[in-house]
Formats: sequence, structure tokens, C-alpha cells
Amino acid sequence: MTATTPQQAPDWTRQYPNLASARLGARALTVSDEWFAPRERLLDDAEAVFIPGKYDDHGKWMDGWETRRKRVTGHDWCIVRLAVPGTVYGVDIDTSHFTGNFPPAASIDGCCLAEGGDPDADTVWQPLLAAVSLGGDAHHFHVLDARLPVTHVRLNIFPDGGVARLRVHGRALAGDTAPGAELELSSMLLGGRIVACNNSHYGPPHALLAPGRGVNMGDGWETRRRREPGNDWVIVELARPGRITRIEVDTAHFKGNYPDACSLQAACVAAGTDQSVITQSMFWAELLPAQKLSADAIHHFDAEALAALGPVTHVRFNIHPDGGVSRLRVFGRVESV
Repeated sequence: MTATTPQQAPDWTRQYPNLASARLGARALTVSDEWFAPRERLLDDAEAVFIPGKYDDHGKWMDGWETRRKRVTGHDWCIVRLAVPGTVYGVDIDTSHFTGNFPPAASIDGCCLAEGGDPDADTVWQPLLAAVSLGGDAHHFHVLDARLPVTHVRLNIFPDGGVARLRVHGRALAGDTAPGAELELSSMLLGGRIVACNNSHYGPPHALLAPGRGVNMGDGWETRRRREPGNDWVIVELARPGRITRIEVDTAHFKGNYPDACSLQAACVAAGTDQSVITQSMFWAELLPAQKLSADAIHHFDAEALAALGPVTHVRFNIHPDGGVSRLRVFGRVESV
């Protein structure tokens, strides 16, 4: 895909979380070089910034990872341990603010290692993204054809230069779970994902499924102000089918813009596409009737408030009429369907 801007980002960047997020626990382990700017900035969750006139001992301060000018054969690289093992759907190689110093090309490899292991000289890498051309000061979104489970990725840049951010969008691999175990079925770290939402003007929907409480109002899902009848919604595919036992709705940091109320619908979806799920969701059974919400608070809804629907695979979270929610946590007992 050609270079573009965050506003033109494809839908999969909102459906699948960034598994290379430093906030989630991803780490840049090793690099071939980091003379001008350190590897850690490559995984920063915030958008890259440019500060005119800011210099350090190595030269112009840049918000990203930047290597020195290579005067020998070869290319530079950075190895990243993902926050959790996952199947990668697409990547964003972001060269924001790198204009005369961006790499002309890049590729990405992946590997899947045993829990706790990191790559060494004997690690066998699999190609995830063949070499693609890069432009300056732009996002480069690419869907990956290989749906391989990976724990680490290696960003190769040819031959040198700077990259502001690397985002690796995918779905966490759900581990083996005993039937009947209660899990946070919606958690992105277990494999929960966003199927779709009707609006995400101020904040991405996959923040709803992140661990911990939101760090600020930007760390949550927030829609525009609704000027017409109806309500906003988001659909979540759970990590595992399960019988829902309790729900938490957290409006942390949302004070003058939290929804007046929320409700949930749910269903056990046997097959179909994301688009067909969106259509079906209008008619799903009610799991939680409309409940009033308050500002900057965690709202608990236990089993007594929930309809007994049996095992479900998807939920539709409705907010009435609009606003922002930091986290949605759907707990349930794993059950085969």
C-alpha cells in the first residue's frame, strides 16, 4: 500500500491492536546501530513529534530510531519482542518527520520462539513482508500475506536511516484453557479483537480491550458528538466462546463526555464475515439492558444483571447516545460451542 496519513489508515489498524506497543509490553531488544536516535522510541505509542532546534550530543534530536550513514555493505536492523505472541495481520512503517534521512526500503521478518526465549545467531527467521519502498514523512500500511504465529519481528532497513514508529497489528494467540475457567474473554492479550465500530473520531476502539486503566482521555474509545437519532456501537469478538458471568465498563478520565447509558447484546456466531456480523448484530439478544453511566468510574454488572444466553462468541457494546469509554471487560467461563 502506498504512503498515507493516520486519517487514511485502513480499517484493520482499528480492528487489530498494535502488538509492538511499548505500553502493552513490547520491547526493542537489539539493533545493528542506533547512533542518532535510540531503538526504544520506535515502539512509543504516541504519534511522533518534531521539535525544531532541539539537538543532543549526536546531532538533531529525532523522535524514532535512526542509524548513522552506512559506509560499508549491508543494512541496518532492529529486533522487537512483541507484547504477546500473535498472528500478524498488517504493519505500519512510519517515517513521520524523517525527510532527508529515511530508508529507501524496508522488509520485516518474524520468528516464533518458546516462552521466554529471545533470538540468537541460530534463530531461523521467516519473511513476513518482502522489501517495499519507503517515502519520507509518511505512514506505510501493508497487509501481510503470511499468517504465521510470531513472538518477535525484525525490521530491516536498506541501507540505513530513520523510522519514527513500527506498529505490528495482529491478534494475540489464545493459549490452552480448561473448560469452565473464568477469563477476561474480551482482553486483547488473550485474543479478543474489535470487529467493527460505527465511529471512532477521537479514540481507537481497540483501546477498550487493553489491560489496565486508561492513562488519560486519549486512551479509550471516543465517538464524535451525535447530532442525529440513534446510538454508537462497537462489536467485539471474544478470545474464546464463553458463558458471560460479569461485565465492567470503565469511563476513566471521561467526565464531560461519557455516555449517558450503555447496553450489550450478544450471540454465538457459527460462521460468516466481519461484514455479515455487523448486519446480524442489530438483531442479537440483549445481554445487559440499558444502564446509566457516570463520569470517571468503573461500573460493575454481575450475573444478576445479565440475561442467561448460554455460550457466546461476540458482543455488541452500545453507548447511548455517544461519548467515550476507557475500557470494556467481559468476563466469562470458557465453554465449547
